[in-house]
Amino acid sequence: MAFVSTSFIIFLSIIALVYFLVPLNHRWKVLLIASYIYFWINSEWLLVIMFATTAVTFLTAAFIQKIFHNSNQFLQANKSLLSPKERKSHKEQAKLRAKRVLLGGVCFDLGLLLVLKYFNFFASIPNQLLGQFGIVIPQVRFLLPIGISFYTLQAIAYMTDVYRGKYEADHDFFKFMLFMSYFPQIVQGPIPRYNQLAHQLYEGHTFSYQRLAFGSQLILWGFLKKLIIADRIAIPTNLIFDNYQDYSGIIVFLGAVFYGIQVYADFSGGMDIARGVSQIFGIELELNFRQPYFSRSIEDFWRRWHITLGGWMRDYVFYPLSLSKSFAKLGKHARNIFGSFFGKRLPAFLSMFIVYFLVGFWHGPEWKYIAYGVWNGVFIVAGILLTDVYVAVRKKLRIPEQSASWRFFQIFRTFILVSMGRFFSRAADLSAALDMFKRMWTDWYDLSPLFNGSMTELNLDTGNWLVLIAGIVLLLVVDSLHERDIHIREHIAQQNIIFRWSIYYAACILLAIFGIYGPGFDSASFIYAQF
Repeated sequence: MAFVSTSFIIFLSIIALVYFLVPLNHRWKVLLIASYIYFWINSEWLLVIMFATTAVTFLTAAFIQKIFHNSNQFLQANKSLLSPKERKSHKEQAKLRAKRVLLGGVCFDLGLLLVLKYFNFFASIPNQLLGQFGIVIPQVRFLLPIGISFYTLQAIAYMTDVYRGKYEADHDFFKFMLFMSYFPQIVQGPIPRYNQLAHQLYEGHTFSYQRLAFGSQLILWGFLKKLIIADRIAIPTNLIFDNYQDYSGIIVFLGAVFYGIQVYADFSGGMDIARGVSQIFGIELELNFRQPYFSRSIEDFWRRWHITLGGWMRDYVFYPLSLSKSFAKLGKHARNIFGSFFGKRLPAFLSMFIVYFLVGFWHGPEWKYIAYGVWNGVFIVAGILLTDVYVAVRKKLRIPEQSASWRFFQIFRTFILVSMGRFFSRAADLSAALDMFKRMWTDWYDLSPLFNGSMTELNLDTGNWLVLIAGIVLLLVVDSLHERDIHIREHIAQQNIIFRWSIYYAACILLAIFGIYGPGFDSASFIYAQF
């Protein structure tokens, strides 16, 4: 049951009605039942895998909490009998036991993800070496429960934060089941933190017309992004990527640009729907996009794109690595070899490179996704290293840092680099991605494909191109207003009822007329749902 379906709208309407009819302190139970129904509809018996992750995560955190609690009680009861050295030793032993429990929980949760999603990838590596000797690890086609990549990271973050003492472990297993399975964000995120989301889920929320209106607006905007922009531009995108050998370099590059627009409208549209549904229930999900195509560097882009994934990688990979004793020793040795400037920064650069390697691998068990992560990691590290060079060149050319022309150049440069990276995330495989990248430079100056009718041969007629362009312009205008901190929904809410409802009806009519529907076209498949 996809978000952009009549069945989901009916499902949501029933759940919302029941939610606001039951007593306040029982409303979390409605969300729990709804979440498990939604999971069952989409993954059926694979629900047991998600339940196993939930149970192990809950017990791991509870055990960690118990270890620290017993340790504190012991220290408090024997405060006058223990020396400072003995107290320190006891704390270290308790921390070591808790760390072992944490590693066990992480290994279980991460192990499920690695086996179900990455087994064949890992098996293919030794198969290439051992195949010549007749030794082959059989390929196994595992079924994946929806959202496994998202809720696994969510579980690891929760256990780690309990270990770090950021908050206490949850004591109610059924409520924790809701935190792990909350249906609007289970499919494609965002990746929530326990202290941000859990209390919102557990406490009942009263009905609010404003929340209903704002949430419905977000849902409608997400539908428009998905059905009018993403699913329409997917038609020429798929054609180009599936038949890239038939097109000149400029069309191949346009295919990458199209895919960038598609994945943004698709993914951010799904986030808008998830946030809109949650707002109806009085729950605020974290923002996962912040106008990424207004970024002025690749690093800035990843601070705006899939924000919760970036935040997860920062807190649970980058900082633990870069601040570890091993990386501190590496930095010390690197300073002796490479000098202070590079050696001092090497641990951070290496940690950042590992982060983007994992970001690429998280997207899928294929070499092309690893290349996608490496592409971004290389440009981010290079951008940091060359910061002083950029500043020197800008000053040499006497370009003011905040000038419109300089900002436009940075945004345009970032857009081009991000678009070229899309070859790795969308092409059929790494070989095809590299071939497309090479072909991009072929006949680059031959602009005739743009004027000889080729654009109308990309499975979209002139009318659909005009609708698509209008949708992209609207998306650009909305993002531009958000970039300037202008909140459109608040402005609409301040207008009179006739004007407000005219906008709502117009949006519904546009969706009904220009949304991509029809036999053979699956408008229900969100790109990031596969992750």
